[in-house]
Amino acid sequence: MDLDMKDVVALCKRRGFIFPASDIYGGINGFWDYGPLGVELKNNLRDLWWKAMVVTPPIGPDGTPVQIVGLDSSIIQNPKAWVASGHVGGFSDPMVDCRETKKRYRADHLMILKSEGDKWPSFHEESEDEEIEKRLKKLNLDTNVSNYERVNLTDLDASFYEKIIAPDTKVAGTLTEPKEFNLMFESHAGPIQSDENKVYLRPETAQGIFLNFKNVLDSSRVRMPFGIAQIGKAFRNEVNPRNFIFRSREFEQMEMEWFCHPDEVEKWRDFWFEERTKFWRAVGLASDNLQIRKHGDDELSHYAKEGLGTSDIEYKFPFTAPDFGELEGIAHRCDFDLTAHQEHSGQKLEYMDPVTQDKYMPHVIEPAAGLTRGALALICEAYTVDESRPSGVYLNFHPALAPKKAAILPLSAKEEHVGPATKLYLALREEFAVDLDIKQNIGKRYARQDEIGTPYCFTIDNDTLEDGTVTVRDRNTMAQERISMDKVADYLREKMKPVSAMKVAA
Repeated sequence: MDLDMKDVVALCKRRGFIFPASDIYGGINGFWDYGPLGVELKNNLRDLWWKAMVVTPPIGPDGTPVQIVGLDSSIIQNPKAWVASGHVGGFSDPMVDCRETKKRYRADHLMILKSEGDKWPSFHEESEDEEIEKRLKKLNLDTNVSNYERVNLTDLDASFYEKIIAPDTKVAGTLTEPKEFNLMFESHAGPIQSDENKVYLRPETAQGIFLNFKNVLDSSRVRMPFGIAQIGKAFRNEVNPRNFIFRSREFEQMEMEWFCHPDEVEKWRDFWFEERTKFWRAVGLASDNLQIRKHGDDELSHYAKEGLGTSDIEYKFPFTAPDFGELEGIAHRCDFDLTAHQEHSGQKLEYMDPVTQDKYMPHVIEPAAGLTRGALALICEAYTVDESRPSGVYLNFHPALAPKKAAILPLSAKEEHVGPATKLYLALREEFAVDLDIKQNIGKRYARQDEIGTPYCFTIDNDTLEDGTVTVRDRNTMAQERISMDKVADYLREKMKPVSAMKVAA
């Protein structure tokens, strides 16, 4: 069964995973709030990534653990850093405006249906054929999509613009020629707003790592090769935020910059391809929903053009299916960033090998994942339709990712049931994220826990009062068994064991 993204969005709001930011004021496009369960899911993914990269980093090709240290850099840096990185001068998208509707579109995201006539309708590149056919019908045009040639707006000469019908109009010729639009959010540091104190919200977390390369090297016992990892928020003034939290203006990244000798970049690139793919499989993303795609020459970032390029680990989201969307990029950034910051700052950033005394500028392999995109992929992967159960759906989270590991359910609201349930809850909560759920009948409480992805429910009933056992219900199979109440913690520990083997493909 194909997954409808509308159902996912509805569940996320209904059960407290993700809300529109400023919801009571009608929201604000491109910004989202993470509710009680969403923040737990996101934090679980964050913590597992940090553990896999920093606390217990993987075993390298030589059989010993690699060296990775952590960092938390400021969101706002000296604006000269963004000049050096190329963001001030080159971090932009080609935009076109519609003179009639006053709407703005990314030129490279507009797909044109070119025909022999004088009317060429345009659509967002992710538009489905069914959606296109409906609009063609409203425009009194041929509804057979196969009779049109699909071209991107940026591939057309401006002389053809008079034929193009913008996505939200019925007449042709309303689009302007593309203009570059900078994606960075500007602000000012200090009481006076002027160009002298203009600053930017960071569009990526990577530059904070490069700016601290020398500080980390001087203060930590790390030697080449090594990595610096960071998790944090980034901001991009997307003109067309879309697909729920997939493309938003405020998001979180999990990035690691791996510094190595220029002669070893291919070895380490392949190593990180394998390790990062293992990670996503281990946290529950099915292998047939993941793929690695190498960037074409026309997609390469300025820092990757002279190196091994970039490949993406992609996930098959409902809004991209049957195609895939980017989940994590693994790029060879060459020595672009350190060289640029050395030139602009005047600080020496070369590395000297303490054994050979060789001096060189390290190259960088960058595994950069979207934390918020990762959370979305986990929700989509976990969303399982099951019409046989009252909820009609359950979230099949890996127990290590589930916002709540277990629910403690007294059969009734009577003290004889609530008392032991509360005692069990208090005994477990120091080690596990557990939910004490007392209200409603037991069937409705099971349904709620299914919808939020709780893997195990422990019910305290009359038999508990007699023999000290509880009923444990498995989320996926709905199978039930009795276990001793004093064995519940051991039971959960056993079920959580895969978390300690997160770098081994599940």
